[in-house]
Amino acid sequence: MVPYVEHANVTVRDLDNTIRFLQTAIPEFAVRHQGQQPTHRWCHIGTENTYLALQEVVARDQIDRTPYQDLGINHIGLVVDDVVQVRERLLSAGYRENDMETRHPWRQRIYFYDRDGIEWEFTQYLSDDPLLRNDYSL
Repeated sequence: MVPYVEHANVTVRDLDNTIRFLQTAIPEFAVRHQGQQPTHRWCHIGTENTYLALQEVVARDQIDRTPYQDLGINHIGLVVDDVVQVRERLLSAGYRENDMETRHPWRQRIYFYDRDGIEWEFTQYLSDDPLLRNDYSL
């Protein structure tokens, strides 16, 4: 068996907004299950083999985190078949794109923020060759 990431667990402000964002970007993602705890709702969304475990934040006055400077998730990367289609769907739905430079001959990447300000990376690989897909020389 080849090891792989089965899931990531992410706390979000509004579960429904994040589900809507993910299904706009990747319509194939399905809610596998969802539930209610005494303090928050949660769900698993993805495919049969991999998913994101989402839970709503427990209400509090502020979140103390500066992305890329403090501990925590900076972005979550998802592989897609066509980043152009993902971009079109997300922009049409009113989501904000991070316009950082991502040129590479063997992969296309785009970054978008959901309604909670969580950054999501979508990557389309342009080669099946692992040496090219994982090239970091550029």
